[in-house]
Amino acid sequence: MSQLLDILGSKYPIIQGPIGELNDPKMVAAVSEAGGFGMMALGFVHDPERVKQMAAEVKELTDKPFGANLMIAMNPNNEAILDILAEAGVKTVTTSAGSPKKLYPKIKELGMKVLHVTLAAPLALKATEAGADGVVVSGMESGGLRTTGPESTNLILIPLVCDMVDVPVVAAGGIADRRGYRAALALGAQGVQIGTAFLASEESPASKAWKEAIIACGDGGTTLLPMGNMTMRTIINSKMNNLMASGADLTKEYNMMNAGKAWSTGDFDLFPAGGGQVSALIKEIKPVKAIIEDMMG
Repeated sequence: MSQLLDILGSKYPIIQGPIGELNDPKMVAAVSEAGGFGMMALGFVHDPERVKQMAAEVKELTDKPFGANLMIAMNPNNEAILDILAEAGVKTVTTSAGSPKKLYPKIKELGMKVLHVTLAAPLALKATEAGADGVVVSGMESGGLRTTGPESTNLILIPLVCDMVDVPVVAAGGIADRRGYRAALALGAQGVQIGTAFLASEESPASKAWKEAIIACGDGGTTLLPMGNMTMRTIINSKMNNLMASGADLTKEYNMMNAGKAWSTGDFDLFPAGGGQVSALIKEIKPVKAIIEDMMG
């Protein structure tokens, strides 16, 4: 655990999942203030000046360490953004959605540490060979974007990766309380990354309807929504359940371009609410500090 904490600089080895809808300086600061590692999600933020503004707003709210996630294949301005982050004092970033080989020399040049997010063990090994200081492994139970191929759950993926790499491993997916946290450590991880539980927190900027959809989700209440060359784990609602029962082609029923509007308005018939399988364990909306303290209790 000490290796990961040295990389993060935070009190606890709990990283905020970099979800675009949590991209609020107040949310990032709340996680850091509670002892975790707040994260800005910059995959779709292309304007370096906007990044500069966001980082400044976070720093106004906390003097604790925070970081940012860069989606390699999604953002052509990553190198300029890295310069902005370094100037703001950010010392650790995560990368995802692409090969890190071209970006890592720049990160190292700036004196930053970097963890790569991966969904499969072989890719975790490649990331460390490219220079990753740690890896975040996201099991198939996680929310967010997923592949269309076979994937492993964290019960398999975490120890598999821990046996393959000699850098700190962070577990993402299926973790919302101290049981999940302790299980991740028992499997060999040095820390965890939390998405859905923070999405349903008091400080989360997510809509009330989205938080309520997470709270109401039961066992088996999520599915992987096909979206062409990828999938997204979403919470099943009545419309989606009927479509699935009728054998409808969900790729024709839902367009990811509608996700932002659906999630902000609560119109989940337009596009279903996102959430990991761990939604079934989340029964109340709590402050970020209470979520983190429960995990560390």
